[in-house]
Amino acid sequence: MSEPVAEYLQFLDEVLPSDYDERYPQYRHDTSLRRDFQVAAFDEGWLIPDWEHGLGGRGLAATDALGVRLAGAARKVPRYLNIQGVGVAAPALKGFGTQDQQDRLLRPALRGDHWWALGMSEPDAGSDLASLRTTAVLRGDTFIVSGQKIWTTQADESQWCTLYVRTDRAAPSHRGISCLLLDMASPGVEVRPIPTAAPSIENFCEVFLNEVEIPASALLGPLNEGWRVAMSSLTHERDMIWINTWLESTRALEPAVHQNDFPGERLDTLGRALADTEAIRITGLRAAAARLQDQPAPFADILKLVGSETVQGSARLSLETAGLAALDDQVTFDERMESLAATIYGGTSEIQRNIIAERVLGLPKS
Repeated sequence: MSEPVAEYLQFLDEVLPSDYDERYPQYRHDTSLRRDFQVAAFDEGWLIPDWEHGLGGRGLAATDALGVRLAGAARKVPRYLNIQGVGVAAPALKGFGTQDQQDRLLRPALRGDHWWALGMSEPDAGSDLASLRTTAVLRGDTFIVSGQKIWTTQADESQWCTLYVRTDRAAPSHRGISCLLLDMASPGVEVRPIPTAAPSIENFCEVFLNEVEIPASALLGPLNEGWRVAMSSLTHERDMIWINTWLESTRALEPAVHQNDFPGERLDTLGRALADTEAIRITGLRAAAARLQDQPAPFADILKLVGSETVQGSARLSLETAGLAALDDQVTFDERMESLAATIYGGTSEIQRNIIAERVLGLPKS
């Protein structure tokens, strides 16, 4: 165990309730605990440990920071109330924001004082960012924005949104996109929650934009380079996703692994699920190592797809194995139900398959 990981585990022992493990099902939905934990992690430098002091970090080496993230996930640390604020919006602000944007917005996003939505997916484009149709026209010093977003997590509770819009219709699909920082209280913004089958999942929403006026100073990154902003910031989210899917799959399969009378006809399914779960861990570590060495890692593109499909399959096997007894364990049942969203958030499986086919395998688009 590295010294940073040992220090982090000591921090967890100090900041989490002494009965956290025993009462995890109750604490899992404790909003006060989750909010206080995020603030404490920010203040002590464990929020994004490889970032600098003052921004929720300790300036750790990337390898040590990854070890801390893995240790935290294994410990089942409280989930941040607005995870995309920390995992996607903050990296985008840090990497591309002006000094004024960072001074106003970065610290509140990291501490959870301001919540953020990600304005990416659209009804006719799904998770294919390059196909978005929401448009922004610059008139003087103001962008006029019209369009619609969908599957926008926590848009109904967020103060801000990284809104991806088309600012150059004549440019190739990836080139004419820009990112704007949208104040969700702006006139012309309408948010409608989307009912889901699993109420414990953070709210999905539709966002309608009708002639919304956004100051030109709210442009994040260069004009027409929103694709680069999105891909850079989503790298952080993808790291969180593979770590979480690996551990969620592992936990889902544990009862089956230790069941003495496990049905023989399902052993093949269990074996494949265990192999896929280990493949997620190894591929995630390989991708992280390649990124540290500035080397291409095409195999990283499969992580989201394999992780989503594996966590769903593991959850299904877990429920089938437990039968009606699964209803008596609320936290287990909730986690299995939440796995249903795994093939939607962070990029749908259908879009991931297209990405792999086109960018990894080099297959034609048609």
